[in-house]
Amino acid sequence: MMQVLCGGDRLPTVWAVASLLIMLCFAACGTPSEPVHSRDAPLNLSLPAGFPAPPIPANNPLTVKKVELGRRLFFEKKLSSNGKVSCSSCHLPERAFSDTLPTSVGVSGRAGLRNAPSLTNVAYNGSYFWSGGALSLEAQAISAIENKEEMNGQFPEIIAWLTADASYRQLFEEAFQSPPTFLNILDAIAAFERTLISGNSRYDRFQRGDSSALNDSEKRGMQLFFSERTNCFRCHGGFNFTTNEFHDNGSQAVYRDVGRYSMTFRPSDKGKFKTPTLRNVALTAPYFHDGSMPTLADVVEHYNRGGAGSPNQSPLVRPLGLSAQEKQDLVNFLNALTDEDFIRAHQRP
Repeated sequence: MMQVLCGGDRLPTVWAVASLLIMLCFAACGTPSEPVHSRDAPLNLSLPAGFPAPPIPANNPLTVKKVELGRRLFFEKKLSSNGKVSCSSCHLPERAFSDTLPTSVGVSGRAGLRNAPSLTNVAYNGSYFWSGGALSLEAQAISAIENKEEMNGQFPEIIAWLTADASYRQLFEEAFQSPPTFLNILDAIAAFERTLISGNSRYDRFQRGDSSALNDSEKRGMQLFFSERTNCFRCHGGFNFTTNEFHDNGSQAVYRDVGRYSMTFRPSDKGKFKTPTLRNVALTAPYFHDGSMPTLADVVEHYNRGGAGSPNQSPLVRPLGLSAQEKQDLVNFLNALTDEDFIRAHQRP
């Protein structure tokens, strides 16, 4: 969720340390020889054709009741200090679990530093936050809840009211055979997020043999996207339209946000950010790490111009010389990556 949540990465170095400590805690606790939630029925993901099985931690298997609990917690505003902000406040289901604002607003009423990216297929991400500051969904879930600018939740208070709520007590007992705890709150939210699998866009149907799924403009855009001329696929390749790597896409002539550098302290990483998936991208405006691109047409024009010439700009970002029709074809193809079934399946409760 959460770099997700409300602009994420406000204090990336702090949250990297927090994530590391949580990961070490998980390691110290060890992985039980059998799943600790074995009384709950396993949940088997229905994966689209061509999708590999996502990595699922052995100590946090997907189960029916755990995912049900995680979904309820994802929409629970009482996790925030003012009772007005939930995970879903910045990750709107109708927008493919992204935000509509350039940078999201939390309990403080102030805008964050970074855009809240889509949670589409987040189970396949190898790292989280725009700067890659967390290595698992469990590790990153804490940041938005506790961040004073985002949700400002206090876990002792959260655990107390969850324990006092009969319906939540029952859900935790069914999912974990225990009352609410810090770790099983994180496990439940992460489990729900791993079920957000999307792979039935018109592009996917075309790939499965339905030649009528794309119109002529979209087919031309697809050819451009996967061509050496544009090299879009170099960063947005594979089944999930992302390599999960970090790149400087030339969006900052001067680095207002150092991106990946805040994690690695390598000068060559200044201005690099995690490459997001393009699945459902038509629903996730505005674009880039800071939400500085209002529309897909603006994004295509940015790359067509060759970026802003930032110091570490990727050599893949260079002037393309696209015609007006070619730019429109690319936009039309990107629109064809929307999975309407995914959006319908995840409507708000």
